This record gives sequence, structure tokens and C-alpha cells, in this order.
Amino acid sequence: MSKVPRSGLVLLPDSSGVRDRVTAALVTSDVVLWPSDRLSEASYVLVDLTAPGGEAALRSLDHARGSQSLLALVDGEVLRRRSAASVPADSLLGLGQLEAELGWRLQKARERHALELQSREQQRNLDMLLELTARYAESTDVDALLHDVTRRLAQMLDIPRASLLLEDAVGSAVVVAASDAPDLKNLRIDLDRYPEVRQCLRTGAPTVVEDVPSHPLLEGMHERVAAAGVRSIAALPLSVQGKVLGVLLVRGSTERPGFSAAEVDFLATVAHATAVALRNARLLESVRGESQREKSARLVAERKAAELERYEAFFAHVSEGIAILDGKGRVLLLNPAGAAMLDVDATQLEGRHVEDLTGALGAEALTTLLCAVARGEVQRDVDVEARTPARRALTLSVSGAPLREADAAAILSFRDVTEPRRIENELRRTKEFLEKLVDNTVDAVVAMDMQGRFILFNKGAEALTGYSAHEALGSLTAGSFFLGEGVGSELLARMRSPEHGGPGRLALIRQEIVSKSGEKVPVNMTGSILYEGSREVATVGILRDLRDRVQLERKLSDATLRLERSERSAEMIALAGTAAHELNQPLTSVLGYAELLKRKLAPDDYAWAKVDIIHKEAERMKEIVRKIGRITRFETKAYVGEARILDLERASDEDAAPASKG
Repeated sequence: MSKVPRSGLVLLPDSSGVRDRVTAALVTSDVVLWPSDRLSEASYVLVDLTAPGGEAALRSLDHARGSQSLLALVDGEVLRRRSAASVPADSLLGLGQLEAELGWRLQKARERHALELQSREQQRNLDMLLELTARYAESTDVDALLHDVTRRLAQMLDIPRASLLLEDAVGSAVVVAASDAPDLKNLRIDLDRYPEVRQCLRTGAPTVVEDVPSHPLLEGMHERVAAAGVRSIAALPLSVQGKVLGVLLVRGSTERPGFSAAEVDFLATVAHATAVALRNARLLESVRGESQREKSARLVAERKAAELERYEAFFAHVSEGIAILDGKGRVLLLNPAGAAMLDVDATQLEGRHVEDLTGALGAEALTTLLCAVARGEVQRDVDVEARTPARRALTLSVSGAPLREADAAAILSFRDVTEPRRIENELRRTKEFLEKLVDNTVDAVVAMDMQGRFILFNKGAEALTGYSAHEALGSLTAGSFFLGEGVGSELLARMRSPEHGGPGRLALIRQEIVSKSGEKVPVNMTGSILYEGSREVATVGILRDLRDRVQLERKLSDATLRLERSERSAEMIALAGTAAHELNQPLTSVLGYAELLKRKLAPDDYAWAKVDIIHKEAERMKEIVRKIGRITRFETKAYVGEARILDLERASDEDAAPASKG
């Protein structure tokens, strides 16, 4: 069983200056940053190619990394040097996007690692299947071979027992091989005690019991089977062309989880290959026991096949493989091109069954084709898997047609399409990956042809604009998307100029688009022109929604303004308190001396009126100073022209409602 991936990440080289940024980016992740001396234990390795020594660290990892997932930090300079050429594109992480994308890249690395584990398991299964089919084709000791198959399956799946059963009389079956009993042969069993085998024989479909103690199929037998330490059971039919010959039965122990869907599929394939081998063994026994009359008839057919020699000169010079078959599917003639393609001697295949052409790998597809040809139908371009005696795997495109001359039943033509099919599969997988990558990108990704019609509109664009992809591709234009055709033309002109990121590219700019509801949405946008040769064929844009950011900037601006006002008010109040305190002392002296002068002078004295005025004005100044000392907020009022001055009454009145502030 596979181990749970460890959640450690090592940053290389040690001189990288982004260690703190990586630690901060991993706060919300289940991955933690480990020191470089734990490199061999880590599940992830992040190489900073922007740091000195980064490229050397990457080269050393190419030889020692093992099963670890690799990520690389890059910038524009690294990409220009092609220092990250050996790193997959989806493992490259821009230095400026470290915090935003590291968690997502780790998730993608984890998914890629799971796919690699699955691929290795599939490769292991394929290797075993290829080995089994080769041994089935070569072995003459069927009993020893069947026991070896069950033993290998038990070891591979870590189960206590695997066995092969052939259907016998009604209500019984015969065990012909068991993994834990090499000498067991033809042990008859009662199918009433094996309901899973009986159901598999009856339906011709796999029967899987995931939990023995509770499965209704084993009603009345739960205790007996559970006591044997069995938790799960899988019964796979040995079927050829719809006929069930027997069952491949495997049992899992209580310590092992139930059989997965992949394991069941693998066992079904092994069961089918075993059924084909058993069928071929029976055919071989039938051929060995055929009557003298059948042998004579075959000799007559072979003599008649000699009439086909007039075609040999033609067949010898065609580039495709040509095979002529008799009514029983045996090879009467194989041309040189076909023999060279299959790595065989044409004379060695004459008289052998057509399945020998493909090493029994494509037996089912080939049999289906021959059945159609036998009904008088012409078959064209049927893909058949083959393996040559030199163990080269081939994909053959086979065509067949009935032939009623010289006792020949069919003519097959075939050509090697292994490389085209491999390229097709790689292109399909690449296309599917890129489509998923674009469609699942959080940012909006759009593409237009040179007439301004949308040809790509991912889910991020749908979420940003409110348009569905169907609506955008059908009717949305650049003019309605970018607030007028002029904006689209201006953006295209910027892409073509060298000032905004280089010809064909558009560096990050702020732009507004129009959503389906008519809302103007601010976005950050980058773009580029796609070329076929030197011809412009499309433009691509990546847009990020800035509405939350703009709202945050507005709130920050308002908060800054309020803080400035608060600071100014605090300074004014402090100044007013200081002024009131400092003015109060000299003003008290003025009032005291004015009072003394008034007492010294008679009311009818010439100076008494002047001193009284001084006293009253000093009293009024004292009231003003008192109000200044009570200022608690910054309130203004209009003065001359557009000027404003402090409203002393409102600023010192605690009960007054706030008025305009300056």
C-alpha cells in the first residue's frame, strides 16, 4: 500500500532570501518549511532559481530527487536564460506570485504525485499482463502455468488465496489451480457453498463482496467465511466471446482494505487473458486429436492455396502487410512487408491461427473483425494491439474483406500506426490538460479573433462578467466588453507597440470592462497577440477583478482623511489649552490692576471711564480665554470671501451638534 505523502517542503539553496516569504505563504497550508538537511524526507522541493546557486541546486536534484515533487521560483531573467528548461511548466512559480500561488502549486504537485503513483501501479499491472500473455502463448505445461498465475496474483495483491475454477456439471465446479496449493488439481466443489462463484457464472459479470460479515449474498455463511479471516471477495468470469468457462476467485484478509475498482479491472483483464489461454489450449488439444480426414482436407486446402501464388509478386511489393486466411482463421500467406513489420518469418506462421500475428494481445478485436468478415462484411481501419516475438509493442490498423477464391476465406491488410496513435494520445492529453488549466484558472481568461469575436471565455470570465461562455462566444463583442470599439483598438495598438512589454505583449494595466448587468468593473489586465508564423490570428487577455481592491482603497483613503482631521483637531485643542493657560495669567494681572485703578478714582474723574473700558474689555477677553480653554472639537464658520475661521461658540459648547469641519 502507498504511504501518505509527507508534508514537508525544503527550500534550496540555503542562501535564498525568500525563506520568510515562503514561511508566511505556508501558514494556511498543511505543508511546513523544513531545513535543507531533511531533503531526503521532504515531499516537496522548492528551488529558488533567482538566487545565486539556484541552478546548481537544480542540477544536483536531477540526479537525487527520487519521488519528490519539484517547484521552481523564477523571474523574467531566469526564463530568458532558460535555466528552468528541465522543470515542467506547471511547476514554475513567479517570484512576484509566491504568496498568491504557492499553496495552489503545492496542491497541483500533490495531484501530479498521485497520478504518478497511479501510473506506476498501472505500469506494474501492464507489465504483469504482458508477461502472462507471453507465457500463455509459449508455455506447454498448462497446469504449472495456471498455478504460477494464481501465486503471482496472491503476492501482487497481498492476499491469502487466489484460485481458478472451471464450470463442470450443474451445481458444481472444479478448482484447477490455487496459489497456496501447488499440487491441487481438479478439486470439485459445491457451488451452494460458494454463492459468489455461482452468481459470477450465472451473470458473466464480476461479483465483488466488499464486507463479508454483512453482505446479503453470503447469508447463512457469514460466520464460516469470516472465521477463515476473509473480509473481501472478488469473483471474475473467465469468458471468451460471451461464453463463461470458469471463475478467477480472490479473497482478501481482514487486515487488507476491499478490492479497489482498479484492482477489479486488472483482475478482469487477467481473467480474460486466462480464458483465452484455456480456449487456445483446448483448441490445441482438438487439433492434435483431429481425424485423418480433417488432416487430408487441410492438405487439400493448402494445395488449393498454392493457386494464390500468382498474387505473391504483387503482395511482395506493397508497403502494407498482407495476410490471407483460410476458413478457420489460419494463415495461408503473409507478405514480406507484413513479416518485417511483425518481426517474424512468414513461413513459420503459415498454418497457424491469425491470433499468432498479434502475440494474442489483440485477440478480441481481431476475432470480432474476422467474425464480421465471415458474415461478408468489409472492415476498415480497426486498431489491434500486437506484440512481436522481439517484444516490440505495436498498434496495427487492420482492414479485412471476404475472399472466396482458392479456398481462402479472408484477406487482411495492416499497417503500423503505433507512432501516430502515440502522438494522437499525447496531443489529446495535452489539449485536455490545457483546457482544464484555463477553465479552472481563478482569473478571467478570454481570447478574441482579429475581428473582435470571442473564441475563449473561461469560468473565471463568467464569474467576473455574468455572461455565460455560450453567450460570450455567440454574441458578445469587444466593443460592448471594453466600453466601445475604440478601447479595443487602443489595447491592440499597445500590444503591437514596443513600449508596453514588447511587440505582441501587453504589460499589466488597469482597465474597465462592462458586466452583463451594465456595471463598470475595474480590472488588472495583461494580454498578448497569438501568431501563426508572422500572421496575427488572435488576442488573449487575463483579467483580475479589482472591485474589492478599489473598495479597500476607498475605505483606506476615508480612514486616512478622518485620521488627519482627528490629528489636526487634537493639535488645535492642545494649542488652545496652552494659549488659554498662558493668556490667563497676564489677563488676571490686567483685571486686578484695572480694578485697583477704578477704586482709586472717583466716577466723575476723567480717567475713571477709560479705566472702566479697560476693565470691561479685559473681562470680555477673560471670557474668550475661558472659551478657548473649553474647545473640544474643530468647528468653523464663514469669514471674508471663501475664508473660514474657528467658530469659538460651537467649538467650546459640549451640547452643540457638530457643524462643518475644515
